[in-house]
Amino acid sequence: MDPFASFASTPLTVGKHHFAVTPDDGADLPIRPRALYCAVDGNVVLTDEDGVDLTYPVVAGQVLEFSPIRVKATGTTATVIGWW
Repeated sequence: MDPFASFASTPLTVGKHHFAVTPDDGADLPIRPRALYCAVDGNVVLTDEDGVDLTYPVVAGQVLEFSPIRVKATGTTATVIGWW
């Protein structure tokens, strides 16, 4: 039973699906996540929709409330999971 099934999804809605993120320098994510969950500590390099890359230091259990178009392989040492 899903008590929220009758509610429309919004950009603030929590994820209902997840996928393992494979960092890649040349390809956008197959699905743009609402947020990223960090499974293993390290750095994650994210690309925004303007093509700007930034490195985020993350710890296991942290949620990045950011919707990147790409997770770069170069510089990414953390393991992350996409929520959408």
